Amino acid sequence: MTKADVVVVGGGVIGMTTALTLQRRGARVTVLTAHDPADTVSTVAAAVWYPSHTEEDPRVLRWARDTHAELRRQAADGVPGVVDRPTRMWLRHRYAGPPWWADACGDLVAEPAEPPYTALLRFTAPSVEMTSYLTWLRKRLEAGGGRIVRRALGALAEAYEVAPVVVNATGLAAGRLAADPAVYPARGHVLLVANPGLTVSVRDEDDPAGITYVHPRRHDVVLGGTYEAGVGHTRPDQEESAAIRRRCVALVPQLADAPVLGERIGLRPARHGGPRVEVDAADRRLVHAYGHGGAGVTLSWGCAAEVADLALSV
Repeated sequence: MTKADVVVVGGGVIGMTTALTLQRRGARVTVLTAHDPADTVSTVAAAVWYPSHTEEDPRVLRWARDTHAELRRQAADGVPGVVDRPTRMWLRHRYAGPPWWADACGDLVAEPAEPPYTALLRFTAPSVEMTSYLTWLRKRLEAGGGRIVRRALGALAEAYEVAPVVVNATGLAAGRLAADPAVYPARGHVLLVANPGLTVSVRDEDDPAGITYVHPRRHDVVLGGTYEAGVGHTRPDQEESAAIRRRCVALVPQLADAPVLGERIGLRPARHGGPRVEVDAADRRLVHAYGHGGAGVTLSWGCAAEVADLALSV
């Protein structure tokens, strides 16, 4: 095997966008992944731009802003699966001004609302259909000479067999591979229903019965959902499915007769303290890029640019 300049460990959206960014900067890149990119937890994601469950942080804001701009460019260029969606976000808590992430989307407008809501936020949020998008990322990487190798690692040190610089984008597995006790799963459950003609994303994250969101796609609508911190199983739950559907129909009544096409359950790779994006203090050849939780797509391209800076400066 010809050695690459950088090996990215992990084939989810963070790993794949990082690999493509590195390649665009002239690096020879190999992706090592335990699962085919199409089988990673990234494919379960509703994948709508929104910094869900992230804390206010200048780096996160920069990543979110840069990713929003990149995804909107991709939508305009016809990249498979990327579409600009008008978004409505209903608030129930006291509205004290634009949220910290408002500057990242650039077109947020707040309006008064009737109880039980306090305000309605309108903004444009790119949405991504992950199956076609991950396929596009893979094709772009391979067209530029990059390789994707299916291989599960017992330790990150094994990746040095492939390249002298390693990017650790292993998501939830980073808890083991990087010996990081801050990593934890956040179980997410969504339903897929036939699209009755919806084009607007709607969310009510303040619903006391549970976070609620309705994200239309070309052929279906993603109904969600759950964010169960520390829950590490993906077993289905019929009562939970019924509750998600009830909340979403209450929010968007047009969904009342939409047939259910399927359900998806995945484990978001969350981390106490937020994403870890840095050069390893004990091994300067290793760059970490994990812990993005449910905001992987939202932060992907902005984060990839910073990771590439770090990896190419080693």
